[in-house]
Amino acid sequence: MKIFIVPLALFFSSTDAFNVGPVGRVSTRLGIVEGQTSAASEKLASVYEGKPAENETFDKLVKKNFPGAISNKDLATRVVELLGEKGFKPSNTLLATSLCADELARELEDEFVEIYGNNFNLGGLSGFPFAGNTGFGAMAAHIPDDGFCLVIHGPHVGITKEGQIGKVERSGIALVDNCCGSAIAASNYLKGITDGGATITPKIQQFTDFQQGAVQELILPFGKRLGRAENRMRELPYALYDSQEALVTDIVNTGKGGIKKGLAVLGGIQINTSPDTLDYFHPLKFDYYDSDGNLVENMLPYLR
Repeated sequence: MKIFIVPLALFFSSTDAFNVGPVGRVSTRLGIVEGQTSAASEKLASVYEGKPAENETFDKLVKKNFPGAISNKDLATRVVELLGEKGFKPSNTLLATSLCADELARELEDEFVEIYGNNFNLGGLSGFPFAGNTGFGAMAAHIPDDGFCLVIHGPHVGITKEGQIGKVERSGIALVDNCCGSAIAASNYLKGITDGGATITPKIQQFTDFQQGAVQELILPFGKRLGRAENRMRELPYALYDSQEALVTDIVNTGKGGIKKGLAVLGGIQINTSPDTLDYFHPLKFDYYDSDGNLVENMLPYLR
């Protein structure tokens, strides 16, 4: 069996043609909305006005299926407090996300945009960092002078009010839909291989569906893990996260020369729910890099 992965390696590697190796401390004013003087903690209160109230029964259901998950509101509250102690504020922080293209993934993204301002999008289908080294290098050049960057990345998964994982109620749609559709399609492709029924063709690399082809290739090493899982849909986002984490770490290490005052990297699983319940996030990584690109603190324990 041959899997052609060379184009993926080229896609995620940096290239001299774009001249975006480790970026120096370039002077810039991009990425920050003028007049952002309010503290992040002040903005936080307004972000969750009008959001659904916490449903204790549903909260227990989510946390039973995803131990370690916290609501988006709790996540943002703790992140803002921790980063505020390090000097992050709306006027000096650029947000960058690598989240799925699905509109449900915008919920978390939009909440942090309301707190910190503009977002630089690094992600694509299933949350993989398809912007690669080129995108990260461009993003780093947009960090405010003497400022910070917060990167949030990860796949997403749905859970219905009844607790079905891999499905979710969507606003205005009667059908209880797949979530994440890209991840489930890749899982089905992988299952076809492990069960012996799939035919692999070069079309997996066709440009018109390149991102999905990449997701399917990048999940290939997790065939046995998913096959042995008690609940394949629950395990799927964690397998995707492990694949993405390796890519994000490599991209950050390649481009960390562009860090200005500091970089925080928050990784985990987005858990999307119905329109009338809170969304959740299972944080799996929260690292802080100093101005020299050194990993100096694991902040994950403070999110638990």
